[in-house]
Amino acid sequence: MSNLSEYFANDPPSFFDELTHAKPKTKEQEPEPRPSGGSSMLASGFTGGFQPPEYVEITETDDGGIKVSEDVRNLWELPSEQNKLIMPGIHIQGDLPDPITIAVSQHLDEAELQQRKILRADDVTQDERGLKMLIQASCFRSAVNLTGRLLTIYGQGYGRSGQPAKHSPHSLQLWFTRLALLAKLGEIKLLQAEAEPFGSQLNGPDVFFEHYPEMYNGKTGSIASFSFRLLIAQLPTCLGKHHLALDRLSELYVTCKEIREHFITLKNSAAEEFWLIRGEMVLHSIINCALLVKKFSMIDDIISGILLTRSSLTKDDQRSLYSAWGRIYLEIGDIFGAEQKFAVSRRLREMNSSPDLRDLVDKGLIAVAKNDFPEAYLIFQKALHLDSGNTMILNNMGVCLLYAGKLKDAINLYERAINLNPQKSLNESLLVNLSTLYELQSNNSKSKKINLLRLINRFKPDLNESIEYCLKLQAGN
Repeated sequence: MSNLSEYFANDPPSFFDELTHAKPKTKEQEPEPRPSGGSSMLASGFTGGFQPPEYVEITETDDGGIKVSEDVRNLWELPSEQNKLIMPGIHIQGDLPDPITIAVSQHLDEAELQQRKILRADDVTQDERGLKMLIQASCFRSAVNLTGRLLTIYGQGYGRSGQPAKHSPHSLQLWFTRLALLAKLGEIKLLQAEAEPFGSQLNGPDVFFEHYPEMYNGKTGSIASFSFRLLIAQLPTCLGKHHLALDRLSELYVTCKEIREHFITLKNSAAEEFWLIRGEMVLHSIINCALLVKKFSMIDDIISGILLTRSSLTKDDQRSLYSAWGRIYLEIGDIFGAEQKFAVSRRLREMNSSPDLRDLVDKGLIAVAKNDFPEAYLIFQKALHLDSGNTMILNNMGVCLLYAGKLKDAINLYERAINLNPQKSLNESLLVNLSTLYELQSNNSKSKKINLLRLINRFKPDLNESIEYCLKLQAGN
């Protein structure tokens, strides 16, 4: 299955998501600011948190584009045959319900329901190609439904949890995709139930090639992808068990480090670099998790003592790190420390070049932290000229207008963004903000929220948050 990351490109990133890619992005997505006093108005993207893996590994060229043999890629310590077998199964009979359809049924009418035209699992081929098509169209619930059908073919469908079944690279990648999508959609109870058989480390003997000598003709190593192992380590964050996630991620990092040292001993430089990059992927996840539990000294140690010490780090990678580091300092209220990190990031930019998107957003964040919202608005406006239609920047501009006392202008800005590009602008953070502004403007905000629901029905296959959360619209309202 080919790389799926492109299909999630519009998601709000966490601090270090962009650093998992070796090549610089042409258009950056930056975190949103939060005023220094904190505000429920802002769905801040730079407070860490769980970011489900949004890719499926490519056979030869993932992990920084380094080509290595399957022996290097799949190397993992073989567990004891006495370990429990991994026997997963689907925990929902039939398809996931569509909460947008349910909300439209509650608040609108049958005629509006007919306007909802999205791809369903029945509309695509029942294979990987169909799964890719659904994900590309952002029809994530339909994609989950298709994974259920495909896993049923492997004998791992509804009611099969706890029953022995043979694993293959394809079946485990289907599970990885399914669990990552459930995490993305916030289907936490179902995610918890379906992930439980995989344990904390994917260390059942039946997820290794050695368990099936007749099928794989002497092939060795892990059938489960590294991405799947990283996902399993991160999952406790979804359940609020951040320290458990840190423990699992730390253990995974130690394993990556040991494998890398093994290849250093063998003088295999490509394999060493490959596992170095995998270790850094884990460190990015550790930092996002550490932000949730406010372990800022741990984050400092990781950035300064490990990530910034890699000799092959490009200037753009260094800029990303210093910029992200500065935003962490803003998170703890250290404006001076943030300005120092942002200054280093600026110095790493090419000589005589104009400020780019990262520079402007960093500068805007500082203005927000100093409660200079008019200045922050002007800076974000300049950033918008570099990336027209960037909803993150538009969202920030609206918040700045609100705190500058321009409620009506903030509403107009959001509404204009939605009208210009409803597919892109109807994202969760902008919807939450606009719904809150409607409530601040008038006690009779329901009709405007219902209009937003109409747009969501027509232009959004899925939301990653509930309608109740995004629109503050209860069934009884």
